Amino acid sequence: MTNKKKNNYISKDNLGKNVFQKEIKVKNKENKEAKEKNAFPKDIILSIKNASYRYSDAEEDDYALKNVSFDFESGKLYAIRGRSGTGKTTLLSLISGLEKCTEGEIIFDGKSLKDMNLDKYRNSDIGIVFQSYNLLPFMTAAENIILSIDANGLKIKNKKEKAIELMEKVGLKASYADRKVLRLSGGEQQRVAIARSLSYNPKMIIADEPTGNLDKQTETEILEIFKKLAHEENKCVIIVTHSQNVCDAVDKIYDLKKMQEK
Repeated sequence: MTNKKKNNYISKDNLGKNVFQKEIKVKNKENKEAKEKNAFPKDIILSIKNASYRYSDAEEDDYALKNVSFDFESGKLYAIRGRSGTGKTTLLSLISGLEKCTEGEIIFDGKSLKDMNLDKYRNSDIGIVFQSYNLLPFMTAAENIILSIDANGLKIKNKKEKAIELMEKVGLKASYADRKVLRLSGGEQQRVAIARSLSYNPKMIIADEPTGNLDKQTETEILEIFKKLAHEENKCVIIVTHSQNVCDAVDKIYDLKKMQEK
């Protein structure tokens, strides 16, 4: 009887030790995850680390982009500039997840793009604005925005009301909602394009020469929209540009140079 009681006591003691050890493991795992999360600077939303890209049919030393490292923070407006052939379009494709780095990596919000669902990334985390607007001309301004809402599967009760709200945010009156895109000026079309990119509230906006087709006054107005998105809504806004006017307006400029210039 004495031995039996002793064995029962030892069994309970071992059980307690096992539970304690499991608790320690869980805490260690939590601490490790927290440490890894904190290792990525809090304000940096996008980090490009030694990114290089070479086309599959290119020679071994023929890179479209080589060893590029840039960091981008939430709440700031950036410009990426460079002469033709410096890799601006290639860099945009890498940031957008349309191409993968040959070497190096791109980290968004603490996660490598290599480990992310890139379709979800493009449809949820980033908004893209093009120089040529990329709107459907046979549709109205509101319909173009609603199309983006539908494509992202957003559950919004009154989609047109939401489209108008986004249009007003970028300086377009509600009366423009039912106008066909072809009846809008270039500046108005670009505003619709920006509103469309905001339809799913992305953390980052990437704009490819968004003012390239606009006069200087309209360019300044569009830049004010991007400034507000960065400074008031804490979005990271990245503009690829040749415009000095744009470069004068941003918080930080990154320059790309041709390989032979480095």
